[in-house]
Amino acid sequence: MDFFELVEQRHSVRGYRSDPVEPEKLRRILEAARLAPTAANRQAFRVIALPTAQRQAELKQVYGRDWFVEAPLVLAVCAIPGQSWVRSDGKNYSDVDAAIVMDHMVLAATALGLGTCWIGAFDAAAARRVFELDPGWEPVLLSPLGYARDDSFKKQRKSLEELVVYK
Repeated sequence: MDFFELVEQRHSVRGYRSDPVEPEKLRRILEAARLAPTAANRQAFRVIALPTAQRQAELKQVYGRDWFVEAPLVLAVCAIPGQSWVRSDGKNYSDVDAAIVMDHMVLAATALGLGTCWIGAFDAAAARRVFELDPGWEPVLLSPLGYARDDSFKKQRKSLEELVVYK
């Protein structure tokens, strides 16, 4: 699949089969994270891959939707703000870097036939506890990782005219 087919196919999956993710596919997804660009190449992030088996109740404290724990894995992208590049006006790029890392993993997962769903509306304190995060790590994004239960989806987006301003 070429890049443009890939971005057309990527969508938020909210229903997963329990089939395991093959270790080689997981490794390729994590390699995509490693290769993601970060500000000043600081690579001030960590990815946690947490199996959901026997952890569903704990994980539902982080994000309470049933489909969140259907997939065999949950990925957490954590920023390390104290190690991130900071722009001259004080803007810390840790969230930007974390978003790029997640995007690389999401696209890699799609290319490998796996489903994901960006989640930012989670309980950060519960995430710190469940994922056993170091004090300097900030949980920024989560995603289940697994095979979609249903492959049908309809992507809805605004028109380019609504989103792009030419000057």
